[in-house]
Amino acid sequence: MMPSQVTPKPEETMSLGGSSPATPRRLKGEDEIRRDLAAAYRIIALKGMDDGIYTHISARLADGPSGQKRFLLNSFGLTFDEVTASNLVTVDESGSILDDPYGSGVNAAGFTIHSAVHMARHDAACVLHTHTVAGVATSSVKEGLLPLNQWSAQFHGAIAYHGYEGIALDLEERARIVADLGTLNVMMLRNHGTLVCGQSVAEAVKLALNLERSCRAQVAALSMGLTPDPLPEDLAAHTAQQYARAYERTEASDSDPEWDAILRLIDRQAPGYDI
Repeated sequence: MMPSQVTPKPEETMSLGGSSPATPRRLKGEDEIRRDLAAAYRIIALKGMDDGIYTHISARLADGPSGQKRFLLNSFGLTFDEVTASNLVTVDESGSILDDPYGSGVNAAGFTIHSAVHMARHDAACVLHTHTVAGVATSSVKEGLLPLNQWSAQFHGAIAYHGYEGIALDLEERARIVADLGTLNVMMLRNHGTLVCGQSVAEAVKLALNLERSCRAQVAALSMGLTPDPLPEDLAAHTAQQYARAYERTEASDSDPEWDAILRLIDRQAPGYDI
């Protein structure tokens, strides 16, 4: 089925009895961004997509009083399931710490990649980078992600590729990352992992979850030793357009049932992220 960004008409819904699931508490401004970013760390951990204390998810904040650009990032040394709304670190575009409740700073390589995207792409409110086994495996083959199924067709013609240059400590690599990403929202970091960006934390998380499913499905399909059967070019392109329109409608709406469901899942299985 298509993702749940499209709200069905009343006559297309059916009641399963009982009360409807509670809508997560609505927040505004920085409070909402902090809550959503902490939730992003929790869901990535719950889905087994974290890598110890490494990899990162960042979010853009409103500019500071003096006009400096501000971003939230995880405190280096915390695992993803330890990240909360209140222990996120605030940095500026140069990497200088503006607020660090935990006191351990941020990972330099993480800042290199994330700051590059945030500074070049003002539509990138959230940048999410992972080192999953399936993502690294897919980034390590020349063909990259193939349109083998509905999940991966979502990304047809919409994935950028950036060659591996070693651990991302060189600030000069930022320009090359930005050039390779262009206007796309998904990138395979060759021999390294994956990166997605979104107009909101919710959009970035949903893209990352679907990308991970796609990579896992490809690894599973190719491991069977049978002949892959990719979707035809025109059908893959059509499916990608359907997904893109669904995401656009959700970002333009005040309602996001899929993100609300993710928040409820975290509330049940990994509470405490929003403190």
